[in-house]
Amino acid sequence: MTSLTETAPRAAVPGRIGPAAGLRHTMTLAWRSLVQIKHNPMELLDLSVQPIMFLLLFTYVFGGAISGSTTDYLQFSLPGLVVQNMLFATLTTAIGLSTDIHKGVFDRLRSLPIARSAPLAGRIVADTLKQVWAFALFLGLGAVLGYRVQTGVVGVVGALALLVAFALAMSWMSVLIGLTAAEPEKVQIIAFSVMMPLTFTSNAFVPTKTLPEWLQRWVDVNPVTHLADAVRGLLGGGPVATHATISLIWALGIALVFIPLSLRAFRSRA
Repeated sequence: MTSLTETAPRAAVPGRIGPAAGLRHTMTLAWRSLVQIKHNPMELLDLSVQPIMFLLLFTYVFGGAISGSTTDYLQFSLPGLVVQNMLFATLTTAIGLSTDIHKGVFDRLRSLPIARSAPLAGRIVADTLKQVWAFALFLGLGAVLGYRVQTGVVGVVGALALLVAFALAMSWMSVLIGLTAAEPEKVQIIAFSVMMPLTFTSNAFVPTKTLPEWLQRWVDVNPVTHLADAVRGLLGGGPVATHATISLIWALGIALVFIPLSLRAFRSRA
C-alpha cells in the first residue's frame, strides 16, 4: 500500500523588491495609518491636548518667574516647546509599534508581498506627518497668546522642514525601543527615561546662562539646544546656519546608528 501525504501549500516568496516598489509600499502603509484618524477622531484630540496644555502651562506658570513677562517668555519658549513636543511625539511610534507587534498586526503584514522595511518606515512617515498638525496648532495658539513670527512664510517652512528631518531620525530610535521592549507598558518608561532628560537639560525652556556652569557644558553640546536655537532663528530671527547644520549632523548620525539596529531587530523577530 502506498501512503500519500499532503503538503500544505506555501505562500510564494516574492522576488527582490526594488526601491521604487518599497517606497510605494511605505507610502501606502503610511496613508493607511493616516486615514485611521477619520474613523477615530479621538486620535486628533490626543495630538492637540499636549501642545495646548504645555503652551498654556509654561507661558502662564513659568513665564513671569523666568522672564518677568509672559509675552517675552512666550517669544523665547514657543520654539523650545515645539521641539519638545516633536521629541515626545516620536514616542507614539514606539508605543504604537509595540502594540501592533503584540497584537499580531506585524505578523500579518510580513505575510504580504511587500518590502520588509515598509511597515516600519510607513509608521514613521505617518507619525511624522501627524506632527505637522501639532506644529500648526502651536503657531496658531501662540499667535492668539501674543507670539509673532518675524521671518514670514519662508522661516515657518524652514523650521517645519528642520523639525521633520530631525523627527524622522529620532523616530528610528523609538522604533528600536518599540521592537526590543518586552511589552507596550515598558516602552513608555524606557522612552521617557531618554527623552525627558534630553529636553530638560537644554535651553529649550530657559537661557543657558541661568544654569549651573557644570550643566552649561552639556547644554552647549546637547542636540536639543541646537535644534531649539535653529527653530528660534527661523521663526523669530537670529543665527540659524550653525545651529541648523549641527542639528542636521546630529540627525544624520542618529539615523546612521539606529536605522541598521532597528532593521536588524525587526528581522530577528521574523
